[in-house]
Amino acid sequence: MTCLGLFDSGVGGLSVLRHLRAQLPAADLLYLADSAHVPYGPRPLAEVRAFSEAITRFLLAQGAQAVVVACNTASAAALKHLRTAFPDVPFVGMEPAVKPAAEQTRTGVVGVLATPATFQGELFNSVVERFAQGVRVLPQVCPGLVEQIEAGELEAPRTEALLRGWVEPLLAQDIDALVLGCTHYPFVIPLLEKIAGPGVRVVDPAPAVARQAARVLNGAGGGRPGRVTYYTTGDPEAFRQAVARLGVAPAPVRAARWDAAGLQVWLAD
Repeated sequence: MTCLGLFDSGVGGLSVLRHLRAQLPAADLLYLADSAHVPYGPRPLAEVRAFSEAITRFLLAQGAQAVVVACNTASAAALKHLRTAFPDVPFVGMEPAVKPAAEQTRTGVVGVLATPATFQGELFNSVVERFAQGVRVLPQVCPGLVEQIEAGELEAPRTEALLRGWVEPLLAQDIDALVLGCTHYPFVIPLLEKIAGPGVRVVDPAPAVARQAARVLNGAGGGRPGRVTYYTTGDPEAFRQAVARLGVAPAPVRAARWDAAGLQVWLAD
């Protein structure tokens, strides 16, 4: 049986997990939500890198054979470091889907919604340089959006007002694609499509990431249906409720805790 670990600062990576379940129905999935430290976006890259390394060690200790960094901020901050620190472990990370947006744009202008840390990382600049030559890429940070999604406020007036404040200036610059550069953001796609209108394509990278994970694991077919186990460094009941609100498959939720050093995770009794 193949066991795949994935992690995020909170519930955002569940947008990837739901596609992984479809691509790898026979794989066991271990999901770690570092809810004690959500959101990662405003944090220093070095801090996110330290969290990511400790979480990877935890997932490997629970039996994960490969790891999906289901968080754009952590991918930007730590993916290169993780591949060096764990050379025998296959990693799949999040990459802003600038390439498909740039290939299909008609106006030559693409918007990207992401966290400050994602835009600061080398990964974003590399993607733009490689795949968006001749295309205007407009980055837009979204402070407070992760917190709204964590709270389940997917269609709340405040959430809509925040999104309009970020998206409407991009629309005024003639974007025809809106790239989601944070795994939390797919949960507000209906609201984004309402604001942006039918002329703007909202690009979610999660399906492509799930397909890449399936390729890395060679499909992981056969055997019984895979099991999902959730871990959270926050309140397990709050996470259980968040999973239900987001319409993601229910599964056991277990507590995990950071030790005093802040870099090791251990299972609570």
